[in-house]
Amino acid sequence: MKRRTIVTGGLATAAAAAAPRPASLRRIGMGDIERLQHKFTDVIASDHRHGGKLGIEHRAVSLAGEALNLQNSGSATQRVRSNLYACAASFRSSAMWAAIDGRRYHEAVGHMREAQALAELSGDQAIKFRIWSHAGSLYRHMGRPADASAAYDVARNLHITRRDPMFASLGMARQMAIQGVAHDRSGLRRALDQAQDAMSRADPGAYRPVWLIAFYDEAELHSLALSAYLSIGDYPAAEYAHHSLGALRPHMHRSRSITTSRLAHAQLAQGDADAATATAMTVPADTATQHARVSRMLQEFGAALRAIAPNSSTAHTWTEHTAAWRATA
Repeated sequence: MKRRTIVTGGLATAAAAAAPRPASLRRIGMGDIERLQHKFTDVIASDHRHGGKLGIEHRAVSLAGEALNLQNSGSATQRVRSNLYACAASFRSSAMWAAIDGRRYHEAVGHMREAQALAELSGDQAIKFRIWSHAGSLYRHMGRPADASAAYDVARNLHITRRDPMFASLGMARQMAIQGVAHDRSGLRRALDQAQDAMSRADPGAYRPVWLIAFYDEAELHSLALSAYLSIGDYPAAEYAHHSLGALRPHMHRSRSITTSRLAHAQLAQGDADAATATAMTVPADTATQHARVSRMLQEFGAALRAIAPNSSTAHTWTEHTAAWRATA
């Protein structure tokens, strides 16, 4: 993807924000930024609880517009204006992620282009990292591994990964997904080692954006490794999802359901249909039926279970359980 194409996608929005305006009505300051950041924290919390919802996507787009409207509502320093663009980019990146999580890929591409343009205007390295990292995930889900790898490379080559090893760790952890798709076993193992090493070197007291501290830790690293090992077909290695589940923080409802679904796939692939089904049945009904990515994973689990043990009592139990899920949806 050419840089010109990426940036021009959001130039209309950016131009509107930078257009000549009438006499200032008020002074825009860091207090306005703090209020927007508080709303961004609420969006992040909703994402971890519900994930992929259209309402989260729309709310994030609306708040991005609110941040841009402030550009036209008064006078401000360059620092404040840069922060307003960073806030708008943050909200757009959350809209992008909600669309990815909900498997609405066409909409996610549009959000990505707007977010990238706004991030360039802000100069904020952290939000640039988030957007390019999400772009890698988007392209991977769209079946475009070369583009995904290129996007992850952009994220990993940003200066912030050299300033803060936690960003470097996340960059390598997400790169594992591509190595899994490519069946690059040695590359996957090397990326995991590098991600773990970078995490161990990160200063626990350093300032980091709320979107990063809300989700990335050792549990998330194990979950990403689990996904990569499942892709490569190394099911015994994928079993250490138990480590991820044990370390997940209470607010990470969506992540728990995704990791649980992955664990069920790993157990089934090793021939333990009973344990796998018991694991899959622990996914909450609302997530199983309303979260697009989890629903897809559980549908694939059911198909694999019926292929392995089509007339078994375990398959019958799973069929009855999913019927009960649909009845309560």
